[in-house]
Amino acid sequence: MATATKLKRRKLDLTALTLHQGAHNDGSKQMCVMEAVAFVAGEPWSDRPVCASPVISAFLRRWNDDLSHTDRQMLKPFIPGLVGTNTGKEDDELRAWMATDWMIREYLPAWLRAANLNTQADAVASLPPILSTDSWASASAVVGKAKSDALAAFHAARDAARDAAWDAAWNAARDAARDAAWDAAWDAAWDAAWDAARNAARDAAWGAAWGAAWGAASLAAAKKFKATVEGIQQSALRLVERMIAVGK
Repeated sequence: MATATKLKRRKLDLTALTLHQGAHNDGSKQMCVMEAVAFVAGEPWSDRPVCASPVISAFLRRWNDDLSHTDRQMLKPFIPGLVGTNTGKEDDELRAWMATDWMIREYLPAWLRAANLNTQADAVASLPPILSTDSWASASAVVGKAKSDALAAFHAARDAARDAAWDAAWNAARDAARDAAWDAAWDAAWDAAWDAARNAARDAAWGAAWGAAWGAASLAAAKKFKATVEGIQQSALRLVERMIAVGK
C-alpha cells in the first residue's frame, strides 16, 4: 500500500521538467515519468514508486519509453495525481481490466477503421465493457471475427506493411494488464485483440507507405494513419485519467 505518501513531498516545477526515455541514476538530472512521481512523493529514487498503482506505473513506464521525445512531455500533468494511487489489489485488478477493455474497445477499433474494416470496428466498439472473465467470454467471438478479418486484409495487402508508432500505446496497455495478471482470461483477451490490431495496423501502415511512394493516393492514407496514432494517444491519456480516479 501507499506508505510512501506519508513522506514529505518535494516540489517539482512541471513547466521546467523535461521527461526522458528509460531509467536514470539519481543525480543524473534526468527523469522518466515514474521517477518524477517518486521524487514528488519524497521516496527514494526509483521508477517503481511505492505510492503509485503498479498497473498505472507499468502502463506509464512503457508508454514513456515508446513515445517520441516531444510526445512524452504530455505525460507530465499526471505526475502529482499519481501519488497515492496504490490503493490495493482490488483497485489494481479493476485498472488492469480497464486497460484490457480500452485496448479491445478503443485501440483495436481505431486500427480496424484505419484499415477500412469499418463494420468490424463498429462491432468491437459497441461491445459492452469488458471488465471481467465473464464479459470477455461474451465478447471473444466478436474479437475473434475481427482478428480473422484483419488477418485477411493484411494478407490481401501482401507483406509490404511496416511497423510504426502504433506500438507505443499497445505495449503500455499490455504491460499494465499483465503486470497485475491475476486472471488467466487476460491472456486470451490480449492475444486475440493483439493479433487483430496488429494486422489491421500493418494493413493501414502499408496503405500509408504505398500512398507516400505513389503520390496523390498516399497523402490521404498518410494523413489517416497519422490521425489514428494521434487519436489513440488522446484515448490513452483519458484511460490514464480514469485509472487514476479509481479508489478516490
